[in-house]
Amino acid sequence: MPPSPQQQLALSLFAYAAQRGTAPARLEQLAGVSPTALLNEPAGPLSAKQWHDLWLNAAHLTDDPLFGLHFGEAATPMALGVVSQLVQSSRTVGEALTQAVPLLPLFTDQIGLAITHSGQRFSLRFHFLPGASSAVPEALGHLMEFFLAFVLHELDGLVLERIRPDAVWFPPAARRLPDHARALRAAAIADGQPGEYVLEIDNCYWDLSILTGSYEMQALLLKKVAALTAEKPAAAQLKDRISGHLLANAYLGLPSLEALAANFCLSPRSLQRKLQDEGTTYQEVADAVRKTLALHYLQAGHHPLKEVSYLLGYNEVSAFSRAFKRWTGQNPGNYRAA
Repeated sequence: MPPSPQQQLALSLFAYAAQRGTAPARLEQLAGVSPTALLNEPAGPLSAKQWHDLWLNAAHLTDDPLFGLHFGEAATPMALGVVSQLVQSSRTVGEALTQAVPLLPLFTDQIGLAITHSGQRFSLRFHFLPGASSAVPEALGHLMEFFLAFVLHELDGLVLERIRPDAVWFPPAARRLPDHARALRAAAIADGQPGEYVLEIDNCYWDLSILTGSYEMQALLLKKVAALTAEKPAAAQLKDRISGHLLANAYLGLPSLEALAANFCLSPRSLQRKLQDEGTTYQEVADAVRKTLALHYLQAGHHPLKEVSYLLGYNEVSAFSRAFKRWTGQNPGNYRAA
């Protein structure tokens, strides 16, 4: 029996914490949750205590007070399976979001989501459910911030575009840090209604057609990531952890140095300095990931070069072709034909 959505979320949390340098065995010991059991035992919900211990200890071990936000910001393999189900039965972003609302309880019984329409915008309204009243506030904060960033990131995947909300609202007492605005792409985060976290998005996206072809490529990416993960033990060096992170989250293009550094709780300068100590740069690591994925995509299918180049972070096919020729001595078309 495959893992349940809750189990998939927990497994993805373990995987993301490992990318951030946390030993899975240590997180398992502190949280009392076994990844092996999540993979192999019959599906069953984790207890509230297990979830709280997972969030709190993952944040502690990664030394990241915004662990939930950063985890949600990084698309995870778990997301591809969930969103691909919506893609198969939806034609537009609005249809996919409407179908996503009743799926949220499969992942958590502590957060709800409602969609409202007003004028030129639609709003995604996240709120705590009654059962969350006895939960640990810090753990609930990680969970809420995860879903805010996760849903926004997955909206990007439906249209292959980085969607910027028109407005973001947090409850009056909620903490606001610069990284909240960066990850949620908000010029500022304003006071909203008590107990509600809201993303307001332009209506132009509601009826936008979903780009289903990108999910075929994401399935290829999952296979590649799984194969590479099986080949390597847990990475100790930062460059290897970053490479694994970029591979696992590559289906929307590779992040900027600034975005990646924030996700690893480092300044761009500190991240570059640490990579230089390991004999490399972020550009070199990102370039190696792009090459790996480009070869994989071209070997595995007949996807348009425009889609391949976009997913690898190139705005023009010509720029991708130049990079590919530098890596291999051939242009992409000739390589695929051969």
